[in-house]
Amino acid sequence: MMDLSPSLTRDANLVLIVDDVPDNLAMLHDALDAAGYIVLVATSGEAALARAAQALPDIVLLDAMMPGMDGFEVARRLKADAQTAPIPIVFMTGLTETEHLIAALAAGGVDYVTKPIKPAEVLARMGVHLGTARRARAQQQQAVQARSALDAFGYASLTVRIADGGVLWQTPLARELLRRHLGIDGLRAVLPDDITAWIQRQQPTLALQLEPPRWTFDTGSGPLVLRLHPPSPEAEEGELLLVMREESDLAARETLRQGFGITAKEAEVLYWLAQGKINRDIADIVGCSPATVKKHLERIFAKLGVETRTAAAAMAMARLPA
Repeated sequence: MMDLSPSLTRDANLVLIVDDVPDNLAMLHDALDAAGYIVLVATSGEAALARAAQALPDIVLLDAMMPGMDGFEVARRLKADAQTAPIPIVFMTGLTETEHLIAALAAGGVDYVTKPIKPAEVLARMGVHLGTARRARAQQQQAVQARSALDAFGYASLTVRIADGGVLWQTPLARELLRRHLGIDGLRAVLPDDITAWIQRQQPTLALQLEPPRWTFDTGSGPLVLRLHPPSPEAEEGELLLVMREESDLAARETLRQGFGITAKEAEVLYWLAQGKINRDIADIVGCSPATVKKHLERIFAKLGVETRTAAAAMAMARLPA
């Protein structure tokens, strides 16, 4: 039996056809199979929900009028589930009254075809919506990759909602800086009113400014600098990117620690190496022997994949803010 779990790797698009009339299923199944699609079928609303949750099809062809749970309710439930919500739904209906077509779209459908079904028309409309869904998935993947890169490089970055200063997403370092400097913690943080007001003032002219606007303040834990950047292409409307950094040695060491995946002590040694210090000077600064510094450097070289002090220092300097 074919395994159609979400983990299945497939080249062809997977289509779920939902219809309580066997003749309709057979006709569409044969046409889609001949066109190179992988086809699943369901003859009831309950079966459709179960198959969609298991297989996560690329598109659903959904009969609007079925006994028991009708297609409108199936669509609403699919859209209410985070895993199945992105799947485009094309309704198949014999009802052409405007209110029924509006109901299909309101339930989450992206399109509809009228019965009697014409396979060529179904294939053409499917192609359009599969292409749209594919582009949306690619943009989402790019956004995830970009955020993962910010995490990996140890940047204190967060996405902010302009309207109220709500923090929508943040890297681990940003979360730490918000907690330490502003006493803000948690994923549902809201920035202070003065910072939110500054963001709102800058937003209308942000794209015209040659340098990202800068806000600096000190709450007693050292200076914290905020820089406001235009949103990335995949960001939702009303969002901006905020990048923070501490103007202190501590912040630089934390950036190295998170960026390279090294220990706090190794980050301290690497920081002073990047400042041009020799082993004896580093030992005096961090409070250990030159032999211990040498051992730290050996582990740092291994983790960074380099063989010389110069290469390690260059990598550190490239990671640190100017």
